[in-house]
Amino acid sequence: MKKKVSLLLALVLAVTTMFVMTGCGNSGKSSGGSKDDSWNYVKKNGKLIIGLDDTFAPMGFRDKDNNLIGFDIDLAKAVGKELGVKVEFKPIDWDAKEAELKTKKIDCIWNGLSVTPDRLKAMTMSDHYLENRILLMSLKKDMNITSAKQLTKVKIGTQAGSSALEAIQKDKAYDSFKDNVKEYKDYDAAMMDMKAGRIDVVAIDEVYAIYNNKNKTKLYESKYNFGADNYAIGFRKGDEALAKKINEALQKTVDDGQAAKISKKWFGKNLVKIGANK
Repeated sequence: MKKKVSLLLALVLAVTTMFVMTGCGNSGKSSGGSKDDSWNYVKKNGKLIIGLDDTFAPMGFRDKDNNLIGFDIDLAKAVGKELGVKVEFKPIDWDAKEAELKTKKIDCIWNGLSVTPDRLKAMTMSDHYLENRILLMSLKKDMNITSAKQLTKVKIGTQAGSSALEAIQKDKAYDSFKDNVKEYKDYDAAMMDMKAGRIDVVAIDEVYAIYNNKNKTKLYESKYNFGADNYAIGFRKGDEALAKKINEALQKTVDDGQAAKISKKWFGKNLVKIGANK
């Protein structure tokens, strides 16, 4: 009898312990059910590995000496300093950015990454930090597109896998002009084709257009554009702890004026605006 009672008590104790552990163990876990040690992982490594497209001026690109420069480069360095970790930039195939993230070759994607509903589902994203628009730019002043109807007679170039391409594909009239859209490995390649007369306009990020007009070829903006989008930093799904740390550090760079200074350096004005993603 005593043996049966002891076994019964042991069983009750085991079940109770399991219940308590299950009930109390939800905090600090990622959406996948495992412990969210994303910040500790970065802190232990002593560095934040950032994936980027190193041809996207002025966010992250190469200067004449092959050094990585740009707005996102400067801002990431400022954030890394706030966090007390080094930042390491790793150029990646932009079309494979999600795979690079999932396989832990990088800790985040930080390079003019637009916030989209699909990305909010597939990734954990930081608060957005910069507002941007997708513009139609041309070499000719009289090439002024005022409505989507005109795009059926215009050859459009843009970067493959870019936020500009996504914005184009979401346009209500896309089916009517989709055959006129040509994708390039980067914006510079699209620009070269436009100079050669093979396309009429390029669909590009406003930040690139500002940089281009200041440092390269004069382009003219059409009245019609593909709307606004916001830039944020992409993390592996469930890496909430790391995203929170980055958000806090970003806010500090805004509060102490660092972010505004960096923005004015690259754009001539302050485009930084921190906000929650909707």
